[in-house]
Amino acid sequence: MTVHRPAARGAAVGDTHPSLRERVYVVLRERIIEAEYPAGTRLVEREVADGLRVSRVPVREAMQRLESEGLLSVQPRRGSVVADFGPEDAEHLFDVRENLEGLAARLAARHASAARLRDLERLLARARKAAESGRLREAVSLDADFHRQIVELSGNPLLVDLMAPLDSRLRRLFRLTSAQSDGEPMCGAHERLYEAVRDRDEDGAEALARAHVAAIRASAARLLAAPPGEPERRPGEAL
Repeated sequence: MTVHRPAARGAAVGDTHPSLRERVYVVLRERIIEAEYPAGTRLVEREVADGLRVSRVPVREAMQRLESEGLLSVQPRRGSVVADFGPEDAEHLFDVRENLEGLAARLAARHASAARLRDLERLLARARKAAESGRLREAVSLDADFHRQIVELSGNPLLVDLMAPLDSRLRRLFRLTSAQSDGEPMCGAHERLYEAVRDRDEDGAEALARAHVAAIRASAARLLAAPPGEPERRPGEAL
């Protein structure tokens, strides 16, 4: 059995705000998104808790949440395993995103306040600067933040709730495909979408959001062509 050993972490996850449960969730989510735990990695509750120096309760709750978001799957005789994310998974995500993000963009153009639009403009400036400086990991995270903020600007709490579980999958997709992109096409598409939302162009905003999702569907599917299966991995004590 191959033992997966991410970079050692010197500090425990402290019992401070945000809640311990939330902090454990964020740590595990980021390790999956950043491929410190690649697909196929087996996460054992006790080992994860020991590595983070926390009890098993917040780890169990975090892992249940990650399972509901599609980052972990429970397999017979193996337990919780980091889920695969291949071309078919991307297609399913794009099918949902194209429709819901198109709606979110339309509603954002209708409801976004001037203050929230300024926040969105600053976010875009940071993303472009990161992309132009070659800081792709930061740019990828900011690009995902842009999509989340468009949904929040919709002013529709039901839509926000529907999209929230997809955020982790979106971030994972962006991270998996980021090495093949210089960030420029995505920055440009986001800036055009921002302009439509700012100008209260509901039809244009929806069309641009749908076109943006459709434009990257084929390339993402190609980049995610599944390699041969890898042997089982388990995180060791150097969590």
